[in-house]
Amino acid sequence: MSYAKSGKNKFIFFLLTCFVVLTLIYIKTIFSLPSQITLFENREYTYDFKSPFLNIKPDTEDVLMLESRDVSLNSVNFKFSTPVMFKPQKMGRVNLNMELFGFIPLKTMQVDVIPDREVVPCGNTIGVKINMEGFLVVALSEFETIDGKSLAPAKEAGIKPGDLIVEINKKPVESISQLIKYLDNFDGKSIHVKYKRGNSYHNAIIEPAISLETKKYQLGMWLRDSTAGIGTLTFYDPETKKFGALGHGITDVDTGILMPLDDGEIVESSILAVKKGKQGEPGELKGILIEDKEKLGVISKNCDQGIYGILNENAKNEFPDKLYSIGLKNEIKLGAASIMSNIDGKSVEEFDIEIQKISERNASGSKGMMIKVTDKRLLEATGGIVQGMSGSPILQNGKLIGAVTHVLINDPTKGYGIFIENMIKNIDTLNTNVNTNMKKAS
Repeated sequence: MSYAKSGKNKFIFFLLTCFVVLTLIYIKTIFSLPSQITLFENREYTYDFKSPFLNIKPDTEDVLMLESRDVSLNSVNFKFSTPVMFKPQKMGRVNLNMELFGFIPLKTMQVDVIPDREVVPCGNTIGVKINMEGFLVVALSEFETIDGKSLAPAKEAGIKPGDLIVEINKKPVESISQLIKYLDNFDGKSIHVKYKRGNSYHNAIIEPAISLETKKYQLGMWLRDSTAGIGTLTFYDPETKKFGALGHGITDVDTGILMPLDDGEIVESSILAVKKGKQGEPGELKGILIEDKEKLGVISKNCDQGIYGILNENAKNEFPDKLYSIGLKNEIKLGAASIMSNIDGKSVEEFDIEIQKISERNASGSKGMMIKVTDKRLLEATGGIVQGMSGSPILQNGKLIGAVTHVLINDPTKGYGIFIENMIKNIDTLNTNVNTNMKKAS
């Protein structure tokens, strides 16, 4: 009896071990699925999950239809043991909640549906001007007063670098020059300041003091309300005139804060010289903004994935007009590709690159793939990727798949690119009725 019982126990232990191992393998397989995928509207996609114990529950029913022989007709709970067909119905987002045996949560897959369209890749350098929604505090300082004291009024009131001043004495801020004029006529009373830190608003009372050096009231903080620079236009949609550029957000050079947009515009630019990149020192396209001509368009969005807006009607004549299909992330292959860029200020050229890595971890950010410049012409002219080339379209197999975003400081021949699907999602959220009347930059 003892031998039989021992054998039975070993057999049960063996079965349990097999079950645990298979379950771990199964769970690992499920977690190897991407956390986010993008699909085109009105196409059909087949996925073989090979998961008889997997239940999938969409959080909405109108964006994506799922079809399989195992679908329960009276429920949104899908249990798949055969391939399933995804049928995107309209632009939007649906989260697929995956559960083991119908009650053990495993992961959530985000599915974004975008319109199937063609756009025009550009590669033209542009001037970019941004006006902020308020004053960005870039630094705080102490100064000596006429009483011989060292004071830092803004710091003592709790203000920090990176804060955004949005109101002064309960009135919206307009320009730094207006604030300076206000201080020149200051009557000695306290100043009530409303500022934004992160996603929350706060209030502070600042007591200005008269500087010994200037003999004027000062707050002890350095402010910025606008910025300008050179970048590259990635693409535009000829039907809607919506554009995307840079592939990364415009951040403040001192604080690294994403600059909150009030309004902005893109204008023509002229490249005067190229500073070649070298190890440890990024290069740069040196140019100027041409502001005496009609602006090319307005900027209505500045986010981590670039700047977006609407082109003026006549601006399309300044850019290429050849349409390209969009290549989604799952279509991108390691190996040969090309970028479009304007490094001489005269014409857009196509240069050879190599896609060396496709990242799932940064799939939704501006570093979705690693690229390497292989074109001898570009290496000779710039040393690789330089500042000002951000936004250069990336092409592969006749499709627009992404844009250049960053350079590796220690190797200017290499850099990162954003998936074009991420930029396309941003133009789909733009309001086409953008006010083209720009406030005067301070």
